[in-house]
Amino acid sequence: MFEYFYHEILRKTVVSFGTLFNNITIKHTNDSDNIVSVIKVPLAYAPTQKFLARLEQSPDLSKKTQISLPRMSFEFVALNYDPTRKVTSTQTFLTRLESDKTESKKVYMPVPYNMQFELSIYAKLNEDMLQIVEQILPYFQPAYTLSIDLVDQIGEKRDVPVVLDNITMEDNYEGNFEQRRALIYTLRFTAKTYLFGPVSSATKDIIKKVSVGLVAGDTTPTPRREIIYTAEPRAIKNYTGTIIGTLSEDLDKEENIISVLDSSGFSAKTYIVIDNEEMYVESISGNNLTVIRGSDETTITEHVSGSAIKSITDSDDALIEMGDDFGFSGSV
Repeated sequence: MFEYFYHEILRKTVVSFGTLFNNITIKHTNDSDNIVSVIKVPLAYAPTQKFLARLEQSPDLSKKTQISLPRMSFEFVALNYDPTRKVTSTQTFLTRLESDKTESKKVYMPVPYNMQFELSIYAKLNEDMLQIVEQILPYFQPAYTLSIDLVDQIGEKRDVPVVLDNITMEDNYEGNFEQRRALIYTLRFTAKTYLFGPVSSATKDIIKKVSVGLVAGDTTPTPRREIIYTAEPRAIKNYTGTIIGTLSEDLDKEENIISVLDSSGFSAKTYIVIDNEEMYVESISGNNLTVIRGSDETTITEHVSGSAIKSITDSDDALIEMGDDFGFSGSV
């Protein structure tokens, strides 16, 4: 039932989520509002408990080595199926990479899953914390969309919304004045990604070429297969000579609205002929006809006022010359 495959979708989503927050900085100013320092906030993949334990185990500010604040960490904490984005599980789609035009790939529709993340922000000063948070929140309303190459084999690139679910705040100020204070904000996110199954070659499922062999005659033991075709003739010129109207104005080659003296004899969705040019009547408004010029590859020409307008009807279809095979050639 199962076969090995690994598209690294979960890993790609984790990495993409982390890159959202890897370029956050804070600035410190003096009393004159001059910038005295710019700090890029470090980001690591680690659980919150790891940093809290480090803070509690190194409370003495006189030690040479301790955790520098502010900093951030994020963690992938949960994975849940999302039934609201479910599609037909047996449906497949085909694709072909630009780099490989000779073989098509087939894959079943992806399964929607929600990846939950926690982003923890640690700061000693409240001003530092506010600077960090304010650089993050405006981008989530409540979602920010990531474009991720989910499956390289088929070139599948999808938009993955990252939704900000909630924010919790904690101010660790217990203990004496020698103990280190830590402000902790925890932001919880949900990334709505998709998981794909194995990719297989679709070559065996595609009919690339079909050849049909016909055997005729009564003496062969092979059953005879006959091909019968029918064609419904349609005239592209007027045979009966029936005139249904007259041009009331000159008509140049660019116009597609023609004016007639009386439109009562015309019908929409029919063909007409002026001189040797065939036209298709799309619509009628008063004594104006909106037409498609040069139907059936007839030549578009200029026509003068007073030119006769002939119709093409079923009667003309019945008078088509014999011998036209309507696009079919050869014998069966």
